[in-house]
Amino acid sequence: MSMMRSLKTTGAALTLLVAALPCAGADFFLKDGDKVVMMGDSITEQHMYSSYIEAWSLTRFPAWDMRFVNVGIGGDGAPGGNNRFKRDVLPYAPTAMTVDFGMNDAGGDYNNFMVSLQGIADQAKAADIRVAWCSPQACENPEDKLAIATAGNRNLEKFSEGVKQTAAANGNALFIDQFHPFLAVIDKARPANPKNRIGGGDQVHPGPPGQTLMAATILKGMNFPALVASVEINAASRKVVQNRNCTIDGLTVSPDGKIEFKQKDNALPFFPEEAKSILQWVPILEEMNDYRLKVTGLKVGQYEVRLGGVKVAEYSAAELAAGVNLAPAVLTTGPIADQVKVAWAAIHAKNQYFHDKIFRGVMLAGGIPEFMEIKPEMVEAKREAVFKERMGRMPELFEAIRKTLIMQSHQVEIIPIQKSGDRNT
Repeated sequence: MSMMRSLKTTGAALTLLVAALPCAGADFFLKDGDKVVMMGDSITEQHMYSSYIEAWSLTRFPAWDMRFVNVGIGGDGAPGGNNRFKRDVLPYAPTAMTVDFGMNDAGGDYNNFMVSLQGIADQAKAADIRVAWCSPQACENPEDKLAIATAGNRNLEKFSEGVKQTAAANGNALFIDQFHPFLAVIDKARPANPKNRIGGGDQVHPGPPGQTLMAATILKGMNFPALVASVEINAASRKVVQNRNCTIDGLTVSPDGKIEFKQKDNALPFFPEEAKSILQWVPILEEMNDYRLKVTGLKVGQYEVRLGGVKVAEYSAAELAAGVNLAPAVLTTGPIADQVKVAWAAIHAKNQYFHDKIFRGVMLAGGIPEFMEIKPEMVEAKREAVFKERMGRMPELFEAIRKTLIMQSHQVEIIPIQKSGDRNT
C-alpha cells in the first residue's frame, strides 16, 4: 500500500505553491485599460488581422481590461481617415489606435498621402491617443518573379517609407513595417513553386494566412511578449525548479514515474485555426506562443502529457529534458483549446455586432430619399439616438469576452508509456 502512495515534495506542507512571476508586458505598446481603435481600408474592415491582434492581446493578458473597435472602410485611404477622424475615432474615447493606410493611396498623390497622415497625427496628438503607424503589406502579384520586382510593390515600398517618416516626425511614434516581412515570405515561397500564394484571398486582400502574418508582424512591432507560461520540474528531486507566469500546486512523483501537479496560468496561447497554411513558411504559432514544459531526471522512455485528463502530446525523456513548447498541442485538444475557442467566438460576436449594427449599420448608413421630405438635422438626431442605444450593448459584449478569459487550474499528468534504461538528466 505504501509503495503505491505518491512521494510528496519535500517540506512540511502537503502541497507546493510556487509564486508566479509576472508576464513581461511592461514594454508592450498596449496597456491595461486601453481603448483601441483600429483604422484602415478594406483589409482592416475584413476584421481578420484586427481580430487576431485583439485575440492575441486579450489571451496574453486576460486580467487586463482592453477594448477594441474596428473602423476600417473599404476603398478608404489616408485622406479619408483624416477627414473622418472626428466621426469615426473620437466617439470611442480611445487611448491607443492603429493606422493602416497605403494600399489604396499608392496609386495616387504621394504629397496628399503625407499631408493626410500628418492630419491624422495632429488629431491623435490633440486627443492624447498613442498611435502605431502600420505600413501596408506587400501585394501577391501574379508575375512569376521576385515580389519586389513588380511596379505595384515598388510603389508600395515608397508609401511605406512615407508612413515611417510620419512616425518619426511625430515624437518618434511607433512605426511597424509590414511591407518587408510580408515581401520576404512571398519570396521564400516562390522558389518552391512560382505559383505559391502565401496569404490566401486575392493579391491585395489576404485571407486568414496572410492576415495572421500581418497580425503577428504588428504585434512583434508592439513588443508583444511571446511567453504564455513556463515550468521546469526535476523528477529525481521531486522539485519545481522554475515557473514563470503560472502557479504550480501539489506536485507528486509516483514510484512508477508518473508526475502530477495542478497548474494555473496567467495567460493563454492563441492561433487562428483557419491560418495554418502559413506555418509552412513562418513558424508563427510557436514564435508567438511560448508555452514551455521542461522535465529533467526522467527515466529513458516515452511520456504522455495529459491536461485535464486529455492526452495532448507525447514526448521522449530526452525531449522533455531539453524543454518542449506545448502551444501547438494544447491549442489542438483539451481544456485550453476549448477555452480559447469560446473566447474567440465571443470576440467574433462582439466585432460582428459592432460592424453590422453600429459602424455600418448606423454611422455609415445611407441617406434618406428626397420624397420622404425629412430634414438632414432630423436624420442626424435619429442617427445619434440609435448610435447611443446600440452602443449601450457593447459593455455586455465586452463583459462576455472577459468571462471567457477567467483562468482555471488544470491537472497536468506526465505519464511513462514504457520503462527502460537509466535516468536521463
